[in-house]
Amino acid sequence: MTVQKATPATTQKAAPELAQGATATNATSTGRKAWVKKTPVEVVLEQIGKQEEKVAEMRKELVQEERELAKLTQARKVLEAQ
Repeated sequence: MTVQKATPATTQKAAPELAQGATATNATSTGRKAWVKKTPVEVVLEQIGKQEEKVAEMRKELVQEERELAKLTQARKVLEAQ
């Protein structure tokens, strides 16, 4: 990862904002969302949601792998019958 150096144009823009005091309105005008602190309950619920999505994706992959295994098993039966 490389560190990007601030160009003189960027530092000139940032300096007046800092002098005026950075507020939530300044944060939204630069394109960044204001940080909202989450409660422990919200954090756990978010983790549960992410885990559910992960498990659902893994189940889809498992179904695909089982289908592939069934095809290969069928092919082995055909080859062994010869």
